[in-house]
Amino acid sequence: MEKSVEQTSRVLLSLTPSEVAALKEGINFLRNKADGKNYILYKDKDTLHACKNMCKHQGGLFIKDIEDLTDKCVRCTKHNWKLDVSTMKYVNPPDSFYQDELDIETGPDNGIVLIELHPPNPWDTEPRKSEDLAFGEVQVTYLTHACMDLKLGVKRMIFDPWLIGPAFARGWWLLHEPPSDWLERLCCADLIYISHMHSDHLSYPTLKKLAERRPDVPIYVGKTERPVFWYLDQSDVKLTNINIVPFGVWQQVDKNLRFMILMDGIHPEMDTCIIVEYKGHKILNTVDCTRPNGGKLPENADLMMSDFAGGASGFPMIFSGGKFTEEKKAQFIKNERKKLLNYKAQLITDLKPKLYCPFAGYFVEAHPSDSYIKETNLKNDPDELNTLIKKKSGEVSTWTPKPGATLDLARMLRDPTDGLGIVDPPEGTKLFKESWDFKPYTHAFGVAVDDEIFLYPSWVKEYYVWAGFKGYNLVIRVIETDDDFNPLPGGYNYLVDFWDLSFPTERPNRDNPYEEVLESFPNKTSSDTS
Repeated sequence: MEKSVEQTSRVLLSLTPSEVAALKEGINFLRNKADGKNYILYKDKDTLHACKNMCKHQGGLFIKDIEDLTDKCVRCTKHNWKLDVSTMKYVNPPDSFYQDELDIETGPDNGIVLIELHPPNPWDTEPRKSEDLAFGEVQVTYLTHACMDLKLGVKRMIFDPWLIGPAFARGWWLLHEPPSDWLERLCCADLIYISHMHSDHLSYPTLKKLAERRPDVPIYVGKTERPVFWYLDQSDVKLTNINIVPFGVWQQVDKNLRFMILMDGIHPEMDTCIIVEYKGHKILNTVDCTRPNGGKLPENADLMMSDFAGGASGFPMIFSGGKFTEEKKAQFIKNERKKLLNYKAQLITDLKPKLYCPFAGYFVEAHPSDSYIKETNLKNDPDELNTLIKKKSGEVSTWTPKPGATLDLARMLRDPTDGLGIVDPPEGTKLFKESWDFKPYTHAFGVAVDDEIFLYPSWVKEYYVWAGFKGYNLVIRVIETDDDFNPLPGGYNYLVDFWDLSFPTERPNRDNPYEEVLESFPNKTSSDTS
């Protein structure tokens, strides 16, 4: 039996922005001049697929198939095997197998890099057959946002506990009212998984409450380049049992339960997802990953959950002037949400999980100063995604969770129409938050903004130099505003030229994209009432 080994990633080929721009539609044959290795990249508008130029049969080199009029197929020079590089499926001989696809990531200065994950499907190591489950043996209870409470035999596991306070400074607040026993649930957990460092998943206010009651609760995070608990020492949260685990390796909890953390293909330095397996039954949680595990994930999981809403970026709401009219913003947001919805529906259709739950998108811009963002930054509807999934694949059952609702996996696998398969909270339970306690958090932000460093204009340059983003033909003007986005008299108003990371007093004469960014800083005079 093959043993689990740590999953690694290796850069095989890097393309500069000019080389990316030169890619033609259809098939592109590429060569790494440093090591002489050959690759194929297929381009269809904004979609890219890549693989090694090596036939799976006996390692022959592919060339263009002159008989193919679609510009999708290549032919092996050894035995004439043919590969459709738009799907990575061998078409001759038919019904054979697939070519291993390489991960494509955005590289420095907007170029791209081809990356190989090894092993590509680590969950296939040490495979286990599914065993029968008793009713109530595996239960999944939704608490809020991306937080799930899993009962797995005699063990309890929690995902991404954000139960109190805001995320992203004062930007996001919980949409749902968590069950009243949320803290007891966290204290009783045998293990907690935190996917990444964003504050709607790594909630220091929540963890501070937990640490006061049980500082030694086992917490598991992936071995990301940016440590999940980067700011633990500054957070005043006293947790004593944080475990950093390698990617792609099964972590055994007991004889029936194990889990594996995987990296994201787009943000491997930060984002992770997880497979939980109990008695051979897989629960797949892709969380916020843009391309989890480079797009390679287990098919036919018993339960899959993922984000759905969109709206995590401030773009383009915080931009002003130029092409960013209100109509353009609205159309851009509508298009982006539709693309995300279709991507998620297609991903779920391809992976064919037995059950699917949209989560990690139940937040609201509740603070009064963010009313414009709330009105403009529309989110996807989970029921709309579930309807789209059912149209694409009638075999996948879907669940839009309510806080405190519990899914019984054994019942749902036996009969998705079982009335006891999903038990909603009792009638009259408060599901949505009606008020939020802003004051303690906005006061803390105001104290931070009043820090001495912000009294000196030099901090601006130091920040951008530290971030190191340059070599891009973009100029922005950052304007400090009040909570209603009116420029503050005497506030910051400066230009940044990202071409050479300079700070000119006037806009450069060359042709360049130019945007204005309105930046409102929290302060102690903001509205603090709920």
